[in-house]
Amino acid sequence: MICVYGAGSVGCYVGGRLAAAGAEVVFVGRERIAAEVRAHGLVVTGLDGAAARVAAPQYETDPAAASGADLVLVTVKSAATAAAAARLAVRLRPGTPVVSLQNGLRNARALAAAGLDAVPGMVAFNVVHQGEGRFHRGTTGGLEVQAHPGLEPHLGAFERAGLPLALHEDLLGVQAGKLVLNLNNAVNALSGLPLRTELSQRAYRRVLAAAQREALAVFKAAGIEPAKAAGVAPRLLPLLLGLPDALFVRVAARMLAIDPHARSSTWEDLESGRPTEVDYLNGEIASLAAEHGLAAPVNERLTALVHEAEAGGRRDWSGPELLAAIARPA
Repeated sequence: MICVYGAGSVGCYVGGRLAAAGAEVVFVGRERIAAEVRAHGLVVTGLDGAAARVAAPQYETDPAAASGADLVLVTVKSAATAAAAARLAVRLRPGTPVVSLQNGLRNARALAAAGLDAVPGMVAFNVVHQGEGRFHRGTTGGLEVQAHPGLEPHLGAFERAGLPLALHEDLLGVQAGKLVLNLNNAVNALSGLPLRTELSQRAYRRVLAAAQREALAVFKAAGIEPAKAAGVAPRLLPLLLGLPDALFVRVAARMLAIDPHARSSTWEDLESGRPTEVDYLNGEIASLAAEHGLAAPVNERLTALVHEAEAGGRRDWSGPELLAAIARPA
């Protein structure tokens, strides 16, 4: 049995694909989502037109439902990782692989600190919750996981679900590469626009490029080599983002497919009135910079603006306004 623990947008999509392909899946999450999928079932769709429905998913709200799982996929928000780890640690059999499919760089360490057999993982695509049990994959990308012997019995289930696990001996560089891209989550949320619309405007891209340059400098100081993101060497991303709009749109279309429904998870959190993960994205760069005696003022400013938005502040910044805001002291 596979348990998806903290089943929100990403968890429902991944678990829904697995269940639709015949895997035994139990979802554990909040009553809000549980009630929704009880009423409507679970429907997962993709930008390629693929769709699957699970009429009656087993969606529970009690963490005890994870007991007996052979594999756990943790998809809680990063701030909830330590609490999730504590609940899982008293319910799982020793040696049960627990895969972190979360944003940020440190979640697997938090799971391991609770005594779990933690496996770093990463979801390299975007999922949007569309209501009534519908979860839509809005970009290309796959599931990236650190190699682990406990995953071998489950590889076939992911293959049948159309979500094969890309295995890596060390996932840190892959996670860092994704984080360079995910620095756009804050920009997208503050713009209030769909991802494709936001990224088509050069002023927003210049904000993202500034955040990425800081991140690349911080990773260099930390001895972390980010892997290619969307098929591009991270050091080239800020240069590509600075291209004129028409040229960038053509180049980007070959890098990453984004459909009109795609939004960042940070935008979705703000829309739902939930705390965001900005402290584990842009805030992670600021924290890592401080650890190595560097400054990351752009990422600090974006983090602060998202926190202001959480408290009811602006979520409709134009590109030029946001560009000016990151140039001003907080």
